[in-house]
Amino acid sequence: MRSWLESANAPLTDFPIQNLPFGVFRCAADKSTIGVAIGDSILNLRAAAETHLFDALDSEILAACKEDALNRLMALGSEVSKPLRARLSELLCETDARGKVEPLLLSQSSAEMLLPARIGDYSDFYASIHHATNVGRLFRPDNPLLPNYKHIPIGYNGRASSIVVSGAEIIRPHGQIKPPDAAAPIFAPTQSLDYEIEVGFFAGMGNHQGTPISIREAESHIFGFCLVNDWSARDIQAWEYQPLGPFLGKSFATSISPWVVTTEALAPYRVPACERPQGDPQPLPYLDTPADRSRAAIDLKLEVWLRTERMRREATPAVRLSRANLRDLYWTPAQMLAHHTSNGCNLRSGDLLATGTVSGPMEESLGCLLEITRRGAQPLALPNGETRSFLEDGDEITLRGYCEREDHPRIGFGACSGTVRAAIHDNY
Repeated sequence: MRSWLESANAPLTDFPIQNLPFGVFRCAADKSTIGVAIGDSILNLRAAAETHLFDALDSEILAACKEDALNRLMALGSEVSKPLRARLSELLCETDARGKVEPLLLSQSSAEMLLPARIGDYSDFYASIHHATNVGRLFRPDNPLLPNYKHIPIGYNGRASSIVVSGAEIIRPHGQIKPPDAAAPIFAPTQSLDYEIEVGFFAGMGNHQGTPISIREAESHIFGFCLVNDWSARDIQAWEYQPLGPFLGKSFATSISPWVVTTEALAPYRVPACERPQGDPQPLPYLDTPADRSRAAIDLKLEVWLRTERMRREATPAVRLSRANLRDLYWTPAQMLAHHTSNGCNLRSGDLLATGTVSGPMEESLGCLLEITRRGAQPLALPNGETRSFLEDGDEITLRGYCEREDHPRIGFGACSGTVRAAIHDNY
């Protein structure tokens, strides 16, 4: 399938007609509006609904397209929203519709992207066994994985209020830090600011409190996926995390990409779940189905790019720090969602769940500087002569993700970027 919009047919576009991710945007003083990415453009869904291009669709879909966030559309579930994607494909493919649709397109470069949904709750997992093992070795060389890791998807409830969309600046946070040779902690800006490349997924249909979502139904409760950068202050985190886990070292900022790629668009790139090594325990029955084992993982390539302030000054390109793949996760998105609700916890449409840092088995597939630099002990050498143990002010981190395979279109996620800015001292 090809679109009459030529930019949607470019070989390396993130947004061919087979993708059609949803997002929220505004232009100048206009109110926020739901849109769909196609090539280098955005189709305004409110305008499409108001000009009767969706009249054949269910009234609930029409109403959802006129909202200022994706929550209402997410709540309808993938089966109800599929006709909308089918209609969008028809409008953007058939040349007879071009005259009606083209006036409703605007350039992505002219739009301000906003958070795609009102995120009520945010939970972050620890689903990469490679990441968990690498980090564990830094702190517990003889026993890197804790006894529960292979039995349960580990996670924590994060801070939804500090989630920001790609492009937002990241202010270096203050916190309590205990230097190794100090008798007491100090309060200071973090000196160990890090990124974490993750993938997030939004809850579609929610569940009533006290009613778990089974592993068989979990996929139908996932609306779509985005990229996540879980910024981390490692020195603050190291002092505070015992005994209750992440707190201020994580809650200052989390960046997400603005476009939500639907489960339907990713269907051709589903692959078997990561095969567990011989001797590893099998998931308990509430986390296991043949369908989850056979196609619950996603062949999604993930990249991290760094551009320092000096690189921008000298007009040199960003450097790729790592490349991993979501298919290497030990726990699948469906397992994470099913476990999250297994105690009766209620998810609501627009809630965000994230995988935790995605690292692979190779040196070039490590998902954060904590792993790459061995907790700062082995600084990373950059091509321009700079080095990094952790992030410095002015550093810009960009995450990218895409699916590709022979005879299939490239399905991209767009960019998830953030630039580190100096700590604010005036309020202390």
